[in-house]
Amino acid sequence: MLVASIAITALGKTQVAALLLFQQTGARWDFWKIWDDMQLPARSIVVILLAMSAWSIGVMLDRWMAYSAARKQSRQFAPLVAGALRQGNLDEAIRVAERNKKSHLAKVVTSGLMEFRVQGESSDIPADQIEASKRALDRAEAIVYAELERGLSGLATIGSTAPFVGLLGTVIGIMDAFRSLQGSGASTLAAVSGGISEALVTTALGLFVAIPAVMMFNYFTSKIKAFNVEMNNSSSELVDYFLKKTRVPRP
Repeated sequence: MLVASIAITALGKTQVAALLLFQQTGARWDFWKIWDDMQLPARSIVVILLAMSAWSIGVMLDRWMAYSAARKQSRQFAPLVAGALRQGNLDEAIRVAERNKKSHLAKVVTSGLMEFRVQGESSDIPADQIEASKRALDRAEAIVYAELERGLSGLATIGSTAPFVGLLGTVIGIMDAFRSLQGSGASTLAAVSGGISEALVTTALGLFVAIPAVMMFNYFTSKIKAFNVEMNNSSSELVDYFLKKTRVPRP
């Protein structure tokens, strides 16, 4: 988790590093001078990209904290609830789950336990009540999965569209540069190179926004897949416990 935290922090500062790089290469890369020379459309593109960057950094931090808390509490929850179930104490298992509300496993297991407790603990509970508990587990899995995915679609959208937004700013900037060249009547490369270099800033900024977003989207997606496997395994084990507890044969 420490490595992930360092990665998110580093990726979140990529955009700032790009601007510092421009400034360190000399006065010709002075950001404020470039900003002053930009036309309104190019400035709008830069503002949009910076807003996309800020939003993606917010999603990265939010998802990292949520996944870290889920992992930490699940590690505490699993052995405690297993011990409570071995003793046949459903109430204690539910209390343990309620104390670990950020755990993805606790959210799923709680739903199944509460549905099962409603039917009582007698050994003559019919099979359809076991199926009701199983459906409760499936519903809880779907809800938790949707919660874990929150914000990732936007992160993927930013990762895929930010380079094109930056490219749009570059195209607009180059068009302005050549229009200025036509108006001035000059025909040398030096007359248009400044405008082209300013236009390329938006493409660079678009890439610096997109690269961290794509990297972290892939990282978070792999984490969600691992969480989903854990939830499926927990649900299956809990259904097996219900079948054994009530002495109901498998259909």
